[in-house]
Amino acid sequence: MAGPGAYVFGDEERREVEDVLRSGHLSRYGSGDDPGFTQKVHTLEREFAEHCGVAHAVATSSGTGALLVSLLAAGIGPGDEVLVPGFTYVATMGAVVHARAVPVLVEVDESLTMDPEDLRRKITPRTRAVLVVHMLGNACDMRAIRKIVEDHDLVLIEDACQAGGGSYEGRALGSFGALGAFSFNRYKMMTAGDGGIVVTDDERLYERAFALHDQGHIPLRSGGKTAGHPRSLIGLNFKMNELTGAVALAQLRKVDQIVATLREKKATLRARISDLPGVRPRVLNDPAGDCGSLLTYLFDERSRAEAVAERLGVRTVAASGWHVYGLMDQIVEHKTPVPGWSEPARYAQPGDLPRTDDILGRAVNISVGVVDTGIGAGFGININSSDAEITSVAERFTAACTAAA
Repeated sequence: MAGPGAYVFGDEERREVEDVLRSGHLSRYGSGDDPGFTQKVHTLEREFAEHCGVAHAVATSSGTGALLVSLLAAGIGPGDEVLVPGFTYVATMGAVVHARAVPVLVEVDESLTMDPEDLRRKITPRTRAVLVVHMLGNACDMRAIRKIVEDHDLVLIEDACQAGGGSYEGRALGSFGALGAFSFNRYKMMTAGDGGIVVTDDERLYERAFALHDQGHIPLRSGGKTAGHPRSLIGLNFKMNELTGAVALAQLRKVDQIVATLREKKATLRARISDLPGVRPRVLNDPAGDCGSLLTYLFDERSRAEAVAERLGVRTVAASGWHVYGLMDQIVEHKTPVPGWSEPARYAQPGDLPRTDDILGRAVNISVGVVDTGIGAGFGININSSDAEITSVAERFTAACTAAA
């Protein structure tokens, strides 16, 4: 089980790691005057920012860390409401809770991303931020969501952990909000085993993010620490080490080819699946920018989706564990004191989002690049699948749908 990046490990990753081991510098910090200091993390930050078309990036130890750093850098804190979709990974919710803010659930639509209309309905005087999630490699409806965010003077933060390399209307995902967060864990488009990165175009937010990710330090463009400047923030330690940075750097340089290959294989797979009554692919808000990591089909009837999933040896998306709000046992019915509230806040319980429950219960994932039974994607192809394997998967899916009709 892994993401597409893990299938293309090769000499590039090996050379980058060997550079670090030869240098002896495993920390991201070192002297720019030392020819042996390879600066993998700093180089990753520079090249990732360029790839996203933004000015700054801060590499972190995980995607979860990138989300928390983004929220804290944006000033999100106790009592603030942050709007999040009901279909995401639990880390999205967890980051909001650890910022001492309150996650407010928003329905998803048939793109399996945040429904702009329900987003508008959920805004209250306490709302401070919208945390969109480009789920399963598919961009949110950023045109509609940005308009709502601007109308209400909210902070927009992008969880692009599952969508590295994706775009919307020609612009990189992660670059639309005040900050964007990415992940390099084993299931992602680019993987280094773990790790994450924050991107932003805002100099002040960049400095806050850097300080928060490393004990309050102020960044130097060379990648070292700045001495002799007052520290205004108490930070934590979310630094990425040089070995992780080395692998992530090699993966970043492959991501355009990874995405192009997945899009091609996904298009082939979809074309070979027969047109079936009562079955349709999920909505893509920008088909040209889709990462191509999963092919999701929606059924008119939940019972048929469940029957097809059973025949394929998987589950519907509604059963995909900590990606569904009602299955996040850390979140469901959990209550926490919030300053200014008359009683503790309750984050979620099953049934809070009836439309999301309905859509996910009628959805079946076919793996294209991300092979993860945790999201119901244990059936399908991977980035290295042959033409014959693609045909076989298409035929099996078509047969299962026909038998369950």
